Amino acid sequence: MKKKRAELLAPAGSFESMKAAVAAGADAVYIGGSRFGARAYADNLDEERMLEAIDYAHLYGVSLYMTVNTLMKEEELEELFEYLNPYYERGLDGVIVQDIGVFSYIRSRFPCLPVHCSTQMTVTGAYGAKMLKRLGASRVVMAREVSLEEIKRIHREVPIEIEAFVHGALCYCYSGQCLLSSLIGGRSGNRGRCAQPCRLPYDWEGAAGLPKGKKDSYILSMKDLCTLDLLPDLLEAGIYSLKIEGRMKGPRYTAGVVKTYRKYVDLYFEKGRQGYRVDPWDRRLLLDLFDRGGFTEGYYKRHNGPDMMARKEKPAFRQGNQELFDQLDRLYVNAEKKIPVKGQLTVKEGKKTVLKLRLSGREDEAVLSVGAAAQKARNQPATEECLAKQMRKTGNTQFVFEDLEVNLEGQAFVPVKQLNELRRQGLECLREAVLKPYRRSNAIMPPSDGELALPPAGDHLSPVCPAFHTFSAREEVTKKQEIPRLRVLLSGETGLFRVLDVPEVREVILEADETEPERWKQIVTLCHDRGKHCVLAMPVIFRKQAEVYFDRHSSCLMAAGFDGILVRSLEEVEYIHDRHKNISLCSDHNLYMFNHLSRKVLSRLGCDRMTLPLELNYRELKALGGEMSELVVYGFLPAMTTAQCVQKTLSGCTKTPAWATIKDRTGKELPVRNHCRYCYNVIYNPTPLSLIDQREQILSLACEGVRLQFTREGEEEIETLTKAWADMLAGREKGENFTKDFTRGHFKRGVE
Repeated sequence: MKKKRAELLAPAGSFESMKAAVAAGADAVYIGGSRFGARAYADNLDEERMLEAIDYAHLYGVSLYMTVNTLMKEEELEELFEYLNPYYERGLDGVIVQDIGVFSYIRSRFPCLPVHCSTQMTVTGAYGAKMLKRLGASRVVMAREVSLEEIKRIHREVPIEIEAFVHGALCYCYSGQCLLSSLIGGRSGNRGRCAQPCRLPYDWEGAAGLPKGKKDSYILSMKDLCTLDLLPDLLEAGIYSLKIEGRMKGPRYTAGVVKTYRKYVDLYFEKGRQGYRVDPWDRRLLLDLFDRGGFTEGYYKRHNGPDMMARKEKPAFRQGNQELFDQLDRLYVNAEKKIPVKGQLTVKEGKKTVLKLRLSGREDEAVLSVGAAAQKARNQPATEECLAKQMRKTGNTQFVFEDLEVNLEGQAFVPVKQLNELRRQGLECLREAVLKPYRRSNAIMPPSDGELALPPAGDHLSPVCPAFHTFSAREEVTKKQEIPRLRVLLSGETGLFRVLDVPEVREVILEADETEPERWKQIVTLCHDRGKHCVLAMPVIFRKQAEVYFDRHSSCLMAAGFDGILVRSLEEVEYIHDRHKNISLCSDHNLYMFNHLSRKVLSRLGCDRMTLPLELNYRELKALGGEMSELVVYGFLPAMTTAQCVQKTLSGCTKTPAWATIKDRTGKELPVRNHCRYCYNVIYNPTPLSLIDQREQILSLACEGVRLQFTREGEEEIETLTKAWADMLAGREKGENFTKDFTRGHFKRGVE
């Protein structure tokens, strides 16, 4: 099938929404199955209905992608083959994936199935796209925060399909970097169960004396995205798939948004930029379908801004445009879109009746249906008009005759029942002929021992560079390590000397944006003089601003002599290996490792050490194992990482890093830090994680190390906590929490 110039990709939270999207003109639809989708509360399809949906879409020449875009726990991997195989064999056009272990599994077991990297992978630039292309991805779904310039660069440098959101809800947080719903109520966005706490009100207690309790206190709630006016820019930047958000909305919404964007995509390709004009009525139509307080054009032409925020609660009720709703229901939701067919019926007295069918526009593909011989008429012979009238009665099928030629010879008579059977057989043969090219049968069964292998190295998962193994080379590694190594992450130099005085601390991890590059070598030397490793922690988000900064200070990084780099995105893995090939890597907890396949992939990408995820409980961590891994055991956990800035939203940009606080409806205070060097905010959990009373469980995980993360603690508190952990791990003291105000995170409860 010829590839389209661009793809209009519609959401479907139900079978009815899928049909409405097809009727309204979507080129492709994305939808969730019964498991592993990032919208667990949508009306997702069971196996029978999903197979029907795949066929339905293909009959209309529409692609269907299935969401498998949640992080997958170890025991769930065993169910993945049986879950996906029926859809693969039916002709599923692609899967949208977040988990890098699931990604590798699908590439290994389903070789002909395109894999699209979900926006949950937080792809923000050419480095991440390049890596995923090398791993075997056919498409990347961009982070919603990327700019047009960043998309242009990816299009220029990486031969991969680019998918980007053009309409619908915007998350306040970078997708894949949000734990707020998870930490507050156990409903994880990484598992498709986000409770949307960002849509709730928050009071602001800023560092600059800003007023508290403002009326418009929905300061984390963003307006919906609408890019009708930007479509020429988006298409010319290199976006292939224009994605509409909205799997939690109904068929009417899907139909209205799709038909509007269909109109303007076609207008651009017909008349170009010069002839492109947006009718204000169409903007009004989209607002009538859903209005959270107006639209925003999102991040395509700016990094952030207060006018992107809704600020107020979405009204519980607003008068609907009933005329519009009735029209959408009539034309798309309740109507069955018909597939135009061309036919040729040949009836000759004494000869077998033949019906030749082909889809309109596909003249080279035809099917024949042959019936019984036409009888000699005893009374009234058949006429071409009567034969055509009967044959055109396609009833409740998806087909309609666009053109029907009847060739009649002699005094023939054909019973109505025979004509109906001829038509039924013909349309069924045509249906099967259309669907046959989509069918597959070449999945690779998992081995009988249950081992879940990766694709062969050299094709999709070849290492970016040889692993340098700096971490293990600098210290003696015993076969059985009973006590994990104690590591400390510092946000700046506060507490550095006190940490260095604790003998049990084996490594200091230094946040890159809290110290000046000119100081890196001195700090590394201090650590080495005390017999400790020193690792540099990269920013959570790596975009152009960070790339320019690290390029500028490349010589400082090389001269510093760091023992390794803590990487927090696929962008950074690729960037570091591209610029500094002999530096060992440790992946942080937000490079998610929910299963052993994810660990294997990260290892092949050059990570000698990984950080265990924050959302698995003790039992699940035990199943995953602590091999090559460290566990975060103390610290204020990052709940959201966002391109938006609370300070800028409420009082303007100060370009000065600072701590502030937002307060939720229950009175809990969430610390906020603006990282101005790379221009992103981190909102932290109100209370720190502390597992100091879980010694037995921590040791049983057999982790290579444990990590204390200090962000806003003072020197004395850093010293006290570090010594307490050293004593607990060594068995000198019983681990006791110093305050009642702490959390064990997901170590006990986990997420669904």
